[in-house]
Amino acid sequence: MRLAKNIFSPKASRIIRVLLIHAKEGWTVEGLSKEAGVSLGFTHAVVMSLIQQGHVYRDNLYKLRVSDPVRLIQRWAAYHNYVAMNVFFRYHTFERNIEAFFSSIRKVKNLKYALTVLAGAHVVAPYVRPTTVHFYIKKAKDVETWVKLLDLRPVETGGNVSMVLPYDEGVFYGVSRVNGLKVVSKVQLYVDLFNYPARGEEAAKVVLKALEEEWRS
Repeated sequence: MRLAKNIFSPKASRIIRVLLIHAKEGWTVEGLSKEAGVSLGFTHAVVMSLIQQGHVYRDNLYKLRVSDPVRLIQRWAAYHNYVAMNVFFRYHTFERNIEAFFSSIRKVKNLKYALTVLAGAHVVAPYVRPTTVHFYIKKAKDVETWVKLLDLRPVETGGNVSMVLPYDEGVFYGVSRVNGLKVVSKVQLYVDLFNYPARGEEAAKVVLKALEEEWRS
């Protein structure tokens, strides 16, 4: 029986992300493979590992289901390191009003993005008011366009706006639109926040509470 070496690798996490975002659904290996965008053989290996570790089980219709979504997402979050895993392009905006800055982002129509960490949490589960804005971008060559559209200034250190080239394109799965802004799924938001400094864990708890309510409903 083939098992996955690491159930939290970038490719394997695509499968976990699908399972957690749709935690109340049952899946076939084939359906999960197609939804996550990974090969059937690899999906089977990850599923077998998840079953072996008690994270996934088969119901009476032989569909795959998450045993305990909170336990699984907390394990993933403990492994995940947002700061170390991604590439950051840091800039500065002179706009101090975050709502005004969000308004500028809303006007951008043809670039793929998704807010994350404290800025994302502020939109979907307000608790900590962010002093920086982080958002995932599709490709590095988009940075120059974003800089012009948002009137950003380069910085050598620090900065209050970070464009983030993701460790895997799976971060865009389940992106939602909230008040005209695109935000990563609550699942991705939680794992990004968990080990994020500057009150990240605090904000993560609020996001997890919202997720638990969705999973119970």
